[in-house]
Amino acid sequence: MKIQRTLLASAILLAFQPLVHAADAPDTPDAPPPQAVSEGKVHKVVVTANPLRNGEGDQILTPAKVLAGDELRDKVGSSLGETLQGELGVSASAFGAGASRPIIRGMEGSRVKMLENGMATSDVSGLSNDHAVASEGAVARQIEILRGPAALLYGSGAIGGLVNVVNERIPTELETKPIGQVESRYSSVDNGRNLSGSMDGAVGKLGMHIDGNWRETKDYKIPGQRVLDDPSTSADRLPNSETRNRSIGAGASWIDDWGYAGLSASHLSNLYGIPTEEGSRIDQRQNRYDFDTMVKSPLALLESARFKAGFTDYRHAELEDDGTPEVIFTNRSFESRLELTHKPLTGLGLHGTFGVQTENTHFSALSAAGGPDTVPVTHSTSQALFVVEETSFGPVRVNAGLRYETVKREPVGNVDRKFDLGSGSIGALWPFTPGYSVGATVSYAQRAPSTDELYSGGPHDATLTFDVGDANLRKEVSRNIELSLQKDTGLLRWKANVFRNNVSDFIYGHITDLMLDEEGNPGDEFRQRVFEQAKAHVQGAEAELTWNQVGMGWNGRLFADTSRGKLDEGGNLPLQPADRIGAAVGYRQADWRAGLSWTHARGQERLAAFESTPTPGYNLVDANLSYTQHLDKTDLTWFLLAKNLLNEDIRLSTSLLKDISPLPGRNVVFGVRAKF
Repeated sequence: MKIQRTLLASAILLAFQPLVHAADAPDTPDAPPPQAVSEGKVHKVVVTANPLRNGEGDQILTPAKVLAGDELRDKVGSSLGETLQGELGVSASAFGAGASRPIIRGMEGSRVKMLENGMATSDVSGLSNDHAVASEGAVARQIEILRGPAALLYGSGAIGGLVNVVNERIPTELETKPIGQVESRYSSVDNGRNLSGSMDGAVGKLGMHIDGNWRETKDYKIPGQRVLDDPSTSADRLPNSETRNRSIGAGASWIDDWGYAGLSASHLSNLYGIPTEEGSRIDQRQNRYDFDTMVKSPLALLESARFKAGFTDYRHAELEDDGTPEVIFTNRSFESRLELTHKPLTGLGLHGTFGVQTENTHFSALSAAGGPDTVPVTHSTSQALFVVEETSFGPVRVNAGLRYETVKREPVGNVDRKFDLGSGSIGALWPFTPGYSVGATVSYAQRAPSTDELYSGGPHDATLTFDVGDANLRKEVSRNIELSLQKDTGLLRWKANVFRNNVSDFIYGHITDLMLDEEGNPGDEFRQRVFEQAKAHVQGAEAELTWNQVGMGWNGRLFADTSRGKLDEGGNLPLQPADRIGAAVGYRQADWRAGLSWTHARGQERLAAFESTPTPGYNLVDANLSYTQHLDKTDLTWFLLAKNLLNEDIRLSTSLLKDISPLPGRNVVFGVRAKF
């Protein structure tokens, strides 16, 4: 904990020193976002993944971050991990440009739930870092990061939290005229071209939406050598790091005084390289169909009743360099959710949501080359009951959630497993003086082993591992406590969090010294990865200070975060994020906007038993500049983004490929966005 105390103390002291006089100044009313100023109104950022649909600033008991508007457009990348990796407590895996998944407080994979419009993405990104998230950030209206009691609505396994990509394909409000935006951008580091857009309109009481994205990139430039500490591997570009993405989605809904009901359909096609020495690629495709309806005040005690259902047909093939498929992953999933939000109960003051969720999936990872299957065909079902409530005891706000879930896995050729899961969370917030609050959250969560953790028994070409599951794995049990302190009014705001998560029967992939061939016999092609369990804990801290985040003029941010995962019997958990500290300064005036940010990551030397090389530290410097023209009924924004200005050799400790695949070098992104 010495590193954590030193890092956070330094960040907080540096943050307060230049602003101490400003902190003593009287609080000023919150300034609206620049785009809201010109319209003469303030827009509240609503967290749609919260059952009570609170604003972002109300998410004290469920620490949240919402990326929207200009902030989202500046940060959006070719993957969801790249888009979110600069947020407090969020890092990312990295498997080239095509696949990067968010890691929250050192928790990754199936412990972080991925949602699209509040429903599971139903891809297989949680199984392995080389699998991309099947949701496109380029057409998102906002992206939400959520932890705490509200996460229990979406799954007992969301120990680390959840990420919700909101694209509003099923409209919930009628537009008085067609609105939308189109954006085109070019990136220098990979000769990348990206065109995206969305439009909403209405005919009578029928709301309609359409969106699409097209992206192509070449192999990206790297600062120098490809292999860490090996000058002989110097190269201009990283081979096999190209990407090609296509997506389209459309929806319509009938909207009236009683509520709404709508349908949507979408298709995603994604082809990207895996920058290993073998040069494999992944060809990913997904068709998705969703239904969503909400009825206002269906009964006297209910504010609303909402029913959602979705069917997803997912497939990806892992290809050799000549295009021959090695392993084919498929996942067909049907999910349904019923959420009932009741009115505040007289006397008790309780206000909350309760409901039921079901999921039915068919998953497999079958060999296309005649070898052993990586994961057999497995039918999984789950049924869950959940409730999240909020109340106040004087000035103290309390938020609590409970979830009971049963999960059954039925594989072909192996033993069936059934898991009964109970999870709960409670948090309290005390505003001990105006503008200042202290809070605490305690949670208990159980997670069923995933299909691959139970039944894997074959090669995984992209990771060069021969995965071996254990059908006797027990459910994971997590006990978490979090303490928070924050100032949430005025131009100067700050927050600090400390947390500890104790996990019984933590499941992880242990890479042994044994090398196997594709049949599982002794060889030299694949490293054996065995899924094992042990007691573990993850602990860490975060701090952030911001100045004038939404108003005109100068603004700034300082932050620091750290987490450390260890096995209780000794040794570190694999792929742990590095400690980080950073600063940003920006300026907004009328139609101009500019910013400069710096992030320093310390070297990561806390290695798991089977990890051999530490990860060097790095400095990441980014900048942005934009100008908005007002042309009749269209706002035209010209923007310039500079990423990794110092052209640093950046390698992420959370990446399986860190020793052979650095992140892109200096990148200049130029683009234009039209809003109408």
